[in-house]
Amino acid sequence: MVVAVLPNLDKNGCSEVVEKLSVILKNEGITAYLPDNIVAAGFEYAPENELFEKADIIITIGGDGTIIRYAKIAAKYDKPVLGINAGRMGYLANLEQNELSLISRLKNNEYFTERRMMLSVDVMENGKKVGEYTALNDTVITSGFISRIIDVSATVSGDSINYRADGLIVSTPTGSTAYSMSAGGPIIDPLMQSICITPICSHSLSAKPILMSANSTVKLKAFSKKRTEIFLTIDGRKVCPVRPYTEIYIKKAPECVKLIRLNNRSFYKTLSYKFKDSRSM
Repeated sequence: MVVAVLPNLDKNGCSEVVEKLSVILKNEGITAYLPDNIVAAGFEYAPENELFEKADIIITIGGDGTIIRYAKIAAKYDKPVLGINAGRMGYLANLEQNELSLISRLKNNEYFTERRMMLSVDVMENGKKVGEYTALNDTVITSGFISRIIDVSATVSGDSINYRADGLIVSTPTGSTAYSMSAGGPIIDPLMQSICITPICSHSLSAKPILMSANSTVKLKAFSKKRTEIFLTIDGRKVCPVRPYTEIYIKKAPECVKLIRLNNRSFYKTLSYKFKDSRSM
């Protein structure tokens, strides 16, 4: 078995986890690679972009942002991902730093994988595609200023829903516990196949989140009467401006993320554990 270890060394304790992993993986007879810009004993090295082809399993060390970044790349190679938490929340991570002994289960295939759907996002202007993105958590349209209301229309199956709000979130079940939840959206079992639309601070008493089939295609358009700048954000990263003639098409992506589960914590137990911890910080 070959694994690639992709750490975010900006996170506290990450270097120590890398050192502990090198010992555990060596004892289990598992070949482990690091990106060639990181040096640690017990590893082999290769350019980061080659690791997804070489490895059978991708191990990330960091927070949710680290997992999302590498999981979307791993999905293109159909490789499963194991997340080790070195962030604050680490909701997508399966292992905490005190659970590294469970790594031994990898060699014996004593684990299962969860298939998480993603969103394919195409940005069109004047009939031409100007951007193509993939989202594991969410696609968000917001203004560039706090408390500046914008007009957003969401069209599904030919019918449009118009919102006046600070913005709009289109999320996967995985993303339902991220920005969407903070904006009042429902918590969705991450193994479900669905798309959720959640308005952000809507200027309407009747605007509620909408849960729809994963087979739906959502077209978004947005504008501001006050000429406020509007932006498209994918998984927390601002990717492009949204103009009055910009059309954004969102649908289920053809590939999915595979997250490895080594422990027996269910989604509901993880939900209670993680969010209880976040309140105590």
